[in-house]
Amino acid sequence: MATADTTNFYANGVITTDSLWNPSTGTGTGHIAYDPNEDLGTVAAPELEAVNNKRTEITDYIRLRLADGIVDVELDKEHYEMAIKQALLKYRQRAANSQEESYAFLKLKPETQEYILPNEVMEVRAAYRRGIGSVTGTTASQFEPFSSGYLNTYMLVAGRVGGLLSYELFVDYQKLSMRMFGGYLNFYFNKTTKKLTLIRKIPFAGANQQEREMEDVLLHIYNYKPDSMLLNDYQAFPWIQEYAYSFAKRILGEAREKFASIAGPQGGTQLNGASLKSEAAAEMAELEQQLKDFVDGSQPLTWVIG
Repeated sequence: MATADTTNFYANGVITTDSLWNPSTGTGTGHIAYDPNEDLGTVAAPELEAVNNKRTEITDYIRLRLADGIVDVELDKEHYEMAIKQALLKYRQRAANSQEESYAFLKLKPETQEYILPNEVMEVRAAYRRGIGSVTGTTASQFEPFSSGYLNTYMLVAGRVGGLLSYELFVDYQKLSMRMFGGYLNFYFNKTTKKLTLIRKIPFAGANQQEREMEDVLLHIYNYKPDSMLLNDYQAFPWIQEYAYSFAKRILGEAREKFASIAGPQGGTQLNGASLKSEAAAEMAELEQQLKDFVDGSQPLTWVIG
């Protein structure tokens, strides 16, 4: 493991990095990894704190901003949890920063066309096969002799034989062949049920087919970022925290507005339920406007043609 450093920078201003690569085993992360706690690779990365710790931090923030300890705040643990949950739901609904583009592998089962993907998957953009029309994953058709020959012959003597144009035309030929002969799988994805239906029947490859013999398909997907990533995002976390606070304030306002005043010996006490609700509504509207202004790090829309 790396040796912990007392500072993140050297005297010349260069960031301190430690190598986690183990020369005896040939394993470990890259040479620029920084592991101040000496636990990277054995437990979760230090910057990804536990979700429960972040939720507790938001709960304490809400509780103290509502002056708990000075006045009696009637919210229970369930109310704080719901406020945080609603803040995450609103953020995922309105912010592009709550989503990410990624890739996932899917093993094609014999005689199976329907697959249920995880709930985090929002959209499936494409399904790529390893080769052109092949059924199994490790056949000779996966090797492309032209690519190897081109690299060895043309690229090593560039300027005398061939050229990049020839290779570009060959790559376009491959893409066209994949579209025509099954390199791209046709499919339908239901965003509600998360059911992926392949418009192709995978043939039965014999009894007791091993898992390693099944073909892997690469799925190009968009998925929600997990809670741990959003709560540790330095741009998204302040927004989620403020929205959870405003939502909890509205819950408290609803409770206090039920009885506008409490009877007492000197005329009673006036509760601030209405003011809490109005303040919460204004704060939540302002926070939603902030998402439109991309203060959370979301990327604005680009030009759309068509």
